[in-house]
Amino acid sequence: MSKGKVFIIAEIGQAHDGSLGILHSYIDALAETGIDAIKFQTHIAEAESSQYEPFRVNFSYEDKTRYDYWDRMGFTLEQWKGIKKHCDEAGLEFMSSPFSQAAVDVLEEVGVKRYKIGSGEVTNYLMLEKIALTGKPIILSSGMSSFKELDEAVAFIRKFGNDLSVVQCTTSYPTPYDRLGLNVITELKGRYPDLKIGLSEHTGAIYAGIAATALGAELLEFHAVFDRRIFGPDAPSSLTIDEIKQLVTGVRSIEASLDNPVDKTDISQYTDLKKIFEKSLAINKDVKEGHIIRFEDLEAKKPKGYGIDASRFREVIGKTLKTDKTRYDFIKTEDFE
Repeated sequence: MSKGKVFIIAEIGQAHDGSLGILHSYIDALAETGIDAIKFQTHIAEAESSQYEPFRVNFSYEDKTRYDYWDRMGFTLEQWKGIKKHCDEAGLEFMSSPFSQAAVDVLEEVGVKRYKIGSGEVTNYLMLEKIALTGKPIILSSGMSSFKELDEAVAFIRKFGNDLSVVQCTTSYPTPYDRLGLNVITELKGRYPDLKIGLSEHTGAIYAGIAATALGAELLEFHAVFDRRIFGPDAPSSLTIDEIKQLVTGVRSIEASLDNPVDKTDISQYTDLKKIFEKSLAINKDVKEGHIIRFEDLEAKKPKGYGIDASRFREVIGKTLKTDKTRYDFIKTEDFE
């Protein structure tokens, strides 16, 4: 269950670099940030890839092929169960995106609560059906998809009756702000009014998540890393642990403001303050009885209620004083003939 209206997911992805110890360190660190869920990726190299898969960016010094990299990123079923157990103990929902039918089977045995479908899997109807048949909630990423492809995937999943959410995503690491597509959040809300809409982003900063919350996003996802200088394909587009704490604080603050709209027709709470900060009319020079008030003679001074309200200044222009006034004296109704 979300700790607020916005469901916040921190993705580890491959930030663990194949190390089970580093992965568990992320669980402990992220448990202190206030997020709702921690997400991994379940890669079974022989089921999802081949020696022909090219690197998106050939960043690796130790993997000859992308297949080798996925193989190094994998964990055994028992290790995944241990990861899930640690997440449960830390108060974080365990999530992991599968990239093969075999990975779905692993996650079902581990006991995943919901599925996040990555951008590259939106047209993989074989996997969509496999996941939909579990009956579990699904988060669908729009990443590389056109609206047509997204409409078709949404229609396909709807037939199974799963709880479905859609997130705007730009498949670019890190994502430049002129490609972030915050406008798509609003467009998705109009297109699928019955679905939860959110943002999965890779800018490497907290601003996108704050802005998305203000636009009504109900889910946020981002990559997490201990340091953006660390080795790995997603590190430059990730948030650090301290930044995630800042983001969560910001999101919950924006939630509070959105949940409590201000009624500008009711200013009763300012009654006492208005008496202090609003002003009364005063004269800005020494004047004698019989002086005719001009605009140039007037000043406004705090507090309200010690003279004619400053808002009524036009009423006194052209009137004749029946008493002497010293500079900065308040002007009252009884001062005029």
